Amino acid sequence: MARRLTGVVMAACCALPVSGCGLFGSAAEIATPSVMTISSGELTGGDKPVRFTCGTPHPRTPPLGWSGWPQGTTKSIALVIDDSNAPITPYVYWIVFNISPATSDILEGQLPPDARQARNSAGTAGYEPPCPGPAGHTYRFTVYALKSVIDLPDGAPLQSAWRAIAAAAIGRGRMTVTAKS
Repeated sequence: MARRLTGVVMAACCALPVSGCGLFGSAAEIATPSVMTISSGELTGGDKPVRFTCGTPHPRTPPLGWSGWPQGTTKSIALVIDDSNAPITPYVYWIVFNISPATSDILEGQLPPDARQARNSAGTAGYEPPCPGPAGHTYRFTVYALKSVIDLPDGAPLQSAWRAIAAAAIGRGRMTVTAKS
């Protein structure tokens, strides 16, 4: 009985750090007045352009812009793209961290200078293009203002990156895009 209780307590403690990102627990949100905005002119409307999905042999990352991060206290920016409708929820397509707070966007198919990428749900570092399917999926594009630079290498494990982002988040903005193939 004591062994099972210890396992439950350890599982709960491990879940708490990542729940602040809003990815692994929607009830827990970042306790901050800083609300950021994230947008993309390429991702408005009903369908996500095929060049950002698995429907092309050379998929590209979508262009994204953001604003509203806390000036002076933001030391870096992080970006996460995930699918809340995936069979394995959530499915993370891309985590980019250590984006300079002087940067307010990501250009199509490019990574900001000196930014790092964590592993995605497929286990690779970089952008994995989503495959929406005919039923459609809702993709979340979330940008975080962080109070520190994340001390992780390029290709860091997914969970390590999430914990670090959750621990350092001081602002957040989210855009959702529903797409069908």
